[in-house]
Amino acid sequence: MIIVVLILIILGIHSCQISSRNSALKDYNNSVNSLIQQSDNTGSQLFGQLSGGGGASNATALQNDLNITLAAARKELGDASKLNAPSQVSTAQQHLLFALQMRVDGITKIDSQIQPALNTSTSKGAVNQIAAAMAYFYASDVVYIGYTEPEIAGALNTALGANNGETYNGGQFLPDLGWLTPTYVATKLGASLPAPPNAKCVSGQLVGQALNFASVGGTQLQTGATNTVAASPPPTFTLNVTNGGKTTLTAVKLKVSVTGTSVTGTGTIPQTTPGETTTGTVTLSSTPPTGTFPIVATVVPVHCETNTSNNSMTYSVTFQ
Repeated sequence: MIIVVLILIILGIHSCQISSRNSALKDYNNSVNSLIQQSDNTGSQLFGQLSGGGGASNATALQNDLNITLAAARKELGDASKLNAPSQVSTAQQHLLFALQMRVDGITKIDSQIQPALNTSTSKGAVNQIAAAMAYFYASDVVYIGYTEPEIAGALNTALGANNGETYNGGQFLPDLGWLTPTYVATKLGASLPAPPNAKCVSGQLVGQALNFASVGGTQLQTGATNTVAASPPPTFTLNVTNGGKTTLTAVKLKVSVTGTSVTGTGTIPQTTPGETTTGTVTLSSTPPTGTFPIVATVVPVHCETNTSNNSMTYSVTFQ
C-alpha cells in the first residue's frame, strides 16, 4: 500500500512538473506575441514618420519623432531580455533578441542620417545610408518569422501536441521592399537627390527655371533705366527665381557678373519646387570699380533644361 501511495505521489509530482513547464512555455509564447506586436506597432510608427514627406522643412520635427521611436524600440529589446525563457526555447530567445537588436540598430542608423538626408548638399550619401539600414529590418523579419516563431511553435507542439490551440504573432516590421532602394526612400522623405551629370533626359520632360528680377537692399533693379548701387561694401544681390518645370531642383546655382571687370559673385538656392517662387542671394567677391557697368544676373541652367532664354537679366548699374 505504501508503495502504491509513493508511486501516486511521484506521478503527481511529475504531472505537476510537466504542467508547470507547459504553462511556462505558454506564458513565454504569450509574452513574445505581445512584444512582437509592440515592435510591429513601432515599425508602423517609424514608417509613418518617414512617409510624412515635408523635405528639409520637416527635418527637426522628424528627428524628434524618430528619437521617440528609437526609445520605444530600445525598451522592447530591454523587455525581451528580461523574459524567463524555458530551456526548450532558449535558442528561440536568442533569435528573438537578435531580431529586436537589428531593429534598434536600423532605427539608430536612420536617426543619425535623417538630418543630412534632408539637407540638399548631403542628401545622396545619407539617403543611401538610410536605404542600407532598411536591410536590418528585412533581416529581423527573416530571423523572427523564419526562426524564432517556428522554434517556439515546435517546442509547444512537442509538449502539448500539434493541435494545442496556441497562436503566434507572424507580423513583420518592414512594410515594403521598396524601402531598400534610395529613390523610394528619397520620395517618401521628400528629399531631393541630385541627378548625375550624364543622366539621360526624358523626351517631354519639363525642367527649368526663370529669373524674375534682381534687387539690392530691398530695391528692385529696373532693366530700362540706370540703377544706382553703393560699391562698398561689396553689394549683395537678391535673385527672385521661379521653378517653371515639373521637377524639384536642388543646389540651384546663381551668379552675378560685372561686365568688363573680374568682379563676380555666386550663390546657391538649396531647393526649388515646381510652380513656386523663391529667392537666393549673391554677394560680389570684391568691391566693384565706380562707374556704370552692365550687370548680368543669372540662374545657372541645370541638367536637361532646354529653354535658357529666361535664365538671365542684364541691368545697367552705376556703382558709387
